[in-house]
Amino acid sequence: MRLILAVGTGSFIGGVFRYLLSLMIQARAAAHFPLHTLAVNVTGCFLIGIVFGLFDKGQMPEGWRLFLATGVLGGFTAFSAFSHETLALLRDGHSSHALLYVLTSVTLGLLATYVAYVLVK
Repeated sequence: MRLILAVGTGSFIGGVFRYLLSLMIQARAAAHFPLHTLAVNVTGCFLIGIVFGLFDKGQMPEGWRLFLATGVLGGFTAFSAFSHETLALLRDGHSSHALLYVLTSVTLGLLATYVAYVLVK
């Protein structure tokens, strides 16, 4: 139960940070380019790299990894998890799986969004 609470609390914190950072960047960015989302995704990818690097070196307990990676960064951006999983596949020598994962995720994600949008429009 404690870990579930940690992930939930982290998700709340990450979601709030995403919203605030997006507002701050949107106010200064060009209207036709989603710089705010790009900034959130790249920042999340950088931070998840730090979290998993520390965890893999044994310098971070499992509870903190769940709070930070699954909770905070999961609430901040799911793209960071996608990036880490792809990197893990590449690191483990599964380059064809990594390529398939990237292509399938992007293609099916865009297709699912389009189909849902058309259905409710």
